[in-house]
Amino acid sequence: MNDRSDSTHADAGVAVGPGNPRRTRWVGKAVVLTAVVAVSATTYYLQSSNAATVVAPPPPSVAISAPLQRDIASRLGFLGQFSAVDRVEIRAQVGGTLMQIRFKDGEIVHKGDLLFEIDPEPYQIKMSEAVASLESAKARMTLATRQLIRAQELQRSEAGTVENVDQTSAERSSAQASLDDANAKVRDAKFDLDRCRIYAPFSGRMGTHLISIGNLISGSRAASSPTTLLATIVSLDPIYLDFDMSENDFAVFQTVRAKQKGSLAHTVNISPTGDEGFSREGILNFVDNSLDRSSGTIHARAVIPNSDFSLTPGGFARIQLAVTTPQPALLIPDAAVLADQTDRMVYVVGSDDVATPRKVEVGDLRGGLRVVRSGLASTDKVIIDGIPTVHPGAKVSPHDGSIQFQSEIAVEGAKS
Repeated sequence: MNDRSDSTHADAGVAVGPGNPRRTRWVGKAVVLTAVVAVSATTYYLQSSNAATVVAPPPPSVAISAPLQRDIASRLGFLGQFSAVDRVEIRAQVGGTLMQIRFKDGEIVHKGDLLFEIDPEPYQIKMSEAVASLESAKARMTLATRQLIRAQELQRSEAGTVENVDQTSAERSSAQASLDDANAKVRDAKFDLDRCRIYAPFSGRMGTHLISIGNLISGSRAASSPTTLLATIVSLDPIYLDFDMSENDFAVFQTVRAKQKGSLAHTVNISPTGDEGFSREGILNFVDNSLDRSSGTIHARAVIPNSDFSLTPGGFARIQLAVTTPQPALLIPDAAVLADQTDRMVYVVGSDDVATPRKVEVGDLRGGLRVVRSGLASTDKVIIDGIPTVHPGAKVSPHDGSIQFQSEIAVEGAKS
C-alpha cells in the first residue's frame, strides 16, 4: 500500500526524500529540455538575422556624361611683377627757394603739367642784364657797319685808304662777335629762367614730394653735380610685366617660336591680383639673351595696355603664354579626377552599368574643367557626380548629367 503511494507520488514529480534517485532523473530531464529550447531560439534568431543581411542594397545613383570636346591651345604659366616703362627722378636744373608745389602726392598728372616753381627773381635779374648787353652789342654792331660802309665809299673815291677799310672791317667783325655773345647770354638766362618752373615729362603717377615749400634747393645742368631730389614720377600706360622662364619652358617656347611665323607666340593673357580671370592681353616684347646660371631661368617681359591706370608698378599677375594653335581636347570636371598615388584615374560606366576605373593623363584647367590629354575617348561615359559611393567593379544606377564650360574670362585655372 505504501509502495504504490510512493510510486504514484514519484511519477507525479513529488519529491519524497532528499536522496530519491527518481527526483534526480526528473531534474536532469528538465535541464536538457530548457537547453534545447534555448538552442532552438538562438538558431531561429541567427537564421532570421542572416536572412536580413542577405538582402543587398540598391546600386548607388550616379551622374554620367561624355567628356566635353573643345579646341584648346597649349599654354605656359608664369608669375610676373609689373614695372614702369619710364621712371624719372624730378630734380631742378637751377637752384633757389622752392615757392610752389602744384600737385597732390600720388596724383595722376599729364605731360606738361606744372609740378614745382622755384623763385624766379634772381634769374629775371640775370635775364635783364643779358638783354641790356644784347642791346649794347646791337648798337655797336650798327655803328661798326656804318663806319665800314663810309670807309669803303672813301676808298672807292680815293679819299680813303685801304688800311682804314681794313680797320673798320675788323671793328665790325668784333661787333658781330659781341652781338653773338650777347644773344647766347640771353638764351642762357632764358634757359635758367624757364627752368624755375618744372613740368611733368610724361603722363603718369606722382610719388610723394620730398622737399617742402620755402626750402633752398640745389640744381645743376650737369648730371654729375649734386642736386636736390624733389619727387619721382612713373608712367602707367603702357606698363611692363616682368617674369622668368625656367629652362624647360624656354626650350618649349623656342621650339614653338621657330615653327610659327605669326604673333601667337608673343601674345600673353594675364590675371592681375584680385581679378577672377585672364581678362587682359599683352605682347611679349623681350626675352633676355642668356640664362641665369644661379637660378636656371631666363628673364622675359611683356607690354600690357593700361589705359584705366588700374595696374600699378610692383603688383603681381599670373601669365599664360600660348605656345600652340587651338587643337581638339576632352574636358571633364576636376572633381571627377581621383588621385591614385602618382597617377590620376576616373570611373567609366559601361553598357552593363558597372563602374570601371580608368587611368588618365590630365593637363591644366580650362573654363573650370580639367583637360584630359590621354586615357579617354569622346564616347566614354564618365561618372561626374556621386563618386564617393562608387566601388571599382560594382554596379551603379546611372542617370544623365551635363558638363558646363565656363567663360575663360570669368574663371580660369593656373598651370597644374
